[in-house]
Amino acid sequence: MTNHILKAISFIFHPLIMPVLGVMFYFHKTPRFIPDPLQNAKLFSVSILTIILPILLFYMLKTINKVDTIYLKTTKERIIPLLLNCVIALLIVKRVLPPDEIIELYYFFIGILFSSLSCLILAMLKVKASIHMIAASGFFMFALAVGIHFKVNINGTIALMAIILGAIATSRLHLKAHTFPELIIGFAVGFIPQLLLLQFWL
Repeated sequence: MTNHILKAISFIFHPLIMPVLGVMFYFHKTPRFIPDPLQNAKLFSVSILTIILPILLFYMLKTINKVDTIYLKTTKERIIPLLLNCVIALLIVKRVLPPDEIIELYYFFIGILFSSLSCLILAMLKVKASIHMIAASGFFMFALAVGIHFKVNINGTIALMAIILGAIATSRLHLKAHTFPELIIGFAVGFIPQLLLLQFWL
């Protein structure tokens, strides 16, 4: 039973959904007036590029035997998906969320781009970082910054994300997908870029 629950946690909080959650969180908390059609268009575009497209690319890579599972267990099979993820993040900041429209989300995805590049470099060096932790900690730092930026109460979000981060870490350890150092590296790779970029928009 425990094994099934922990597997479910890894699936539910998959890294692919975190960018979309970041966009949804921002639109929910911002006091700025952003027309609903614009919000829906941005959310739809981000969903296509960060969820649907990576899934399609994964199945293409699986068909040609470049990856084995969606969890990318080895550093070798992470290289191409991470490179593609960098291209997707770059496309988002260039075409979907340019800095002259919604600067907070622009830097959120710049942070995602830097995290993806860092994870790619680590994979090339045969260092495995938890992509689950990268995605979750990046969202966590962005949510904290949004709360500070707009002076809104996000205590509930902070508490929930702390629980989720703990659950993800427990899940990845229990499933032997990562070691404790790999989880720490993943947390840092996701958290630090978002933290360093705060100087440009906070």
